[in-house]
Amino acid sequence: MQIEKLYEIFKQYPIVTTDTRQCIPDSIFFALKGASFDGNRFAAQALSQGCAYAVVDEAEYADPDNPRLILVDDVLTTLQQLARHHRRTLGTKIIGVTGTNGKTTTKELIATVLSKKYNVLYTQGNLNNHIGVPKTLLQLTSKHDIAVIEMGASHPGEIKTLVNIVEPDYGIITNVGKAHIEGFGSLEGVLHTKGELYDYLRTKEDSVVFIDKGNDLLQSIADGLRLVTYGTTGDDDLCVGGEVLSCAPMLHFKWRHGAGEWHKVETHLIGTYNVTNMLAAACIGLYCGITPEQIDEALADYCPTNNRSQLTITENNRLIVDTYNANPTSMNAALCNFRDMEVSPKMAILGAMRELGDISEEEHRKVISFLLENGFEKVWLVGDEFDIPGCPYRNFHDVEEVKKAIAEDCPTDYYILIKGSNSTRLFELPPML
Repeated sequence: MQIEKLYEIFKQYPIVTTDTRQCIPDSIFFALKGASFDGNRFAAQALSQGCAYAVVDEAEYADPDNPRLILVDDVLTTLQQLARHHRRTLGTKIIGVTGTNGKTTTKELIATVLSKKYNVLYTQGNLNNHIGVPKTLLQLTSKHDIAVIEMGASHPGEIKTLVNIVEPDYGIITNVGKAHIEGFGSLEGVLHTKGELYDYLRTKEDSVVFIDKGNDLLQSIADGLRLVTYGTTGDDDLCVGGEVLSCAPMLHFKWRHGAGEWHKVETHLIGTYNVTNMLAAACIGLYCGITPEQIDEALADYCPTNNRSQLTITENNRLIVDTYNANPTSMNAALCNFRDMEVSPKMAILGAMRELGDISEEEHRKVISFLLENGFEKVWLVGDEFDIPGCPYRNFHDVEEVKKAIAEDCPTDYYILIKGSNSTRLFELPPML
């Protein structure tokens, strides 16, 4: 079926689902395939549960006598093409967000600021891949003024695929660091892939890139782009400049437009590294016509979720929960911030950094060296990657061993940094601490 014909059906039934557990009445079921599942097998079930249509790509599950079963060459490609067609039809202005660290927080900050004036659609959670992005775009309606779409990648070419679906008008790469090296091969591979957003925007008339002027890696690939700058460099020609005032433990910072008056904001975010995320949101807000006062209010009111830079106060401790993910860049930033926080006593529970390939041992050694050089004493390391000869800290095979240690030792009255890759499951620890 041609995309134009499928789009006519979508306009009548503008809700899509890929999960038979979420078959909303009068939605369209897309029978996606994965390594261990085949949605085609559940197409008939989706119809019986209330879906208006089911899109399949295997002939044996397409009944020629049932027009509600739509046969296509490839379901995923069709979903992506439908999303792009819908995006083109509505013509909504879109900001594309990617980067190694901070992209989800930055996306949410941008959406929070823009919501002061506009009806904003933005990526929920981390639905930033080849399935989540088109599903988000298909939620666009004529009532939305602007969209903020997050795009993630763990292999070369993935951002190129996503930008060709999203076709953003504006773009921001938060930063580039060592993450998913197993998939990218090197830091240069990460930079090239994230830079695919810039490559697309070079081809689009009137596009704009918002960029951290102090990030030399991003500046090195930004030739030929219309740039609006932010950062902590102190230059008066920045659209938005700023600096950290304190972080004990919440980030308190100031910002200004060009050489204008300073605005001070007390946030609900932990981490001096979040100042550039805040400045990015302020920069985009100003560009889009949000007043400085509205920006201040939005940034001050934003509360993090999804275990990103969250302060959790329990009966026994104060926890700095940053367990959604970890890579060498974000781990170093978290540890530097924790080192500089004017609080005590401190304890760190650090999980392994995954998907680092050949550099894994070297990067975990660097973490241990940093801890030793900066006088960290109460440290628990989680994961076999930290089982390195000469490491003086307590090492646990997995989170279950940590839970037993917490029950036995009962750490109390600490500020505890909990940081690790999501697969280490450190997010299970806060209720026990």
